[in-house]
Amino acid sequence: MVKKILRVLLTVVGMIIGQQAMYYAVRIIPLEETTSIQVTPTFTMIAYVLGAVIGGIILFILSPKIINKGWQSTFNMERTLERMSINEIVFGAFGLIIGLVIASLISIPINNIPIPWLGNIISFMLYIVLGYLGMSLTIKKREDLLNLSNIFKKHNKESGRYQKFEGHGQGIPKVLDTSVIIDGRIFDICKTDFVEGPLVIPGFVLEELRHIADSSDALKRNRGRRGLDILNKIQKELDIQVEISEKDFPNIAEVDIKLLKLGQVLNGKVVTNDYNLNKVAEFQGVSVLNINELANAVKPVVLPGEEMVVQVIKDGKESGQGIAYLDDGTMIVVENGKKFLNETIEVVVTSVLQTAAGRMIFAKSKTAANKVS
Repeated sequence: MVKKILRVLLTVVGMIIGQQAMYYAVRIIPLEETTSIQVTPTFTMIAYVLGAVIGGIILFILSPKIINKGWQSTFNMERTLERMSINEIVFGAFGLIIGLVIASLISIPINNIPIPWLGNIISFMLYIVLGYLGMSLTIKKREDLLNLSNIFKKHNKESGRYQKFEGHGQGIPKVLDTSVIIDGRIFDICKTDFVEGPLVIPGFVLEELRHIADSSDALKRNRGRRGLDILNKIQKELDIQVEISEKDFPNIAEVDIKLLKLGQVLNGKVVTNDYNLNKVAEFQGVSVLNINELANAVKPVVLPGEEMVVQVIKDGKESGQGIAYLDDGTMIVVENGKKFLNETIEVVVTSVLQTAAGRMIFAKSKTAANKVS
């Protein structure tokens, strides 16, 4: 029904354009001087009607393609706006207005050009070019404008509430998932000032935390309350912007997929310690900051041949192996270490295995190493 109405409207527009084109043709072309045609009121009326009919037929034939292109352009524009933050939309609209105002001022003398239609065509092109430039430049330079004016900054720590997310502010947004909030190490990382930009707490993550905190299971309840406590500590004790995003995706059921989608929409990075989420994000092209990978990266480097003192606390998977741990939780597999169970011994590192899930050190007792040498 909508397409039929649009087709009728386009046909009417075509009739108007055809009539106007014939109007200027009759005025410009010297028919009486070059031909024997007499430009009478009847001839002029017939010419106008003929022009309107031709214009209407042309646009009636072309209207399906025009409507389809229009729908496609509207859909693409909607997708683009969904990926933009509120800041980008506001600055884009502001820049568009500035560009159109400048185009309007420049068009005043151009419209006085005596050549018919030329002034209108140039003015129309100016509106398009300057409007686009104004919108594009303000979006690209929004960070500089924010730093210059500080008008759109919203960081009110005295209010005791989280702020709703309305844009990038300064830096790339860091979207926190449930596991990394409950883990708590994000507080210590933020305290060191290694993390910049707003921390974005999705509304659906907060809802999941509240649900966990209200669980009948004591362990889950404690985990949920710990997560909420960590958020309060970050917001109250640290000088970092904490914002809530009310953006939700009702058609998506899983919280992890929602997180990745929100990261795409905000052009931000998802902060997690979930190895599986890390892999899914890599597949979907979403940037992820994994706390476990950071922890592995900052662990002291251990080289083959180094000596250390460890306590063998349990058997290994292979026959005769013993397992020990460093203070940071790194597993040490001691060759023939089973006989030293519950003893503190000196070992020599033989090799180090580094994986995305963590680091594993292989060693043998110093006594055995000395015998071999």
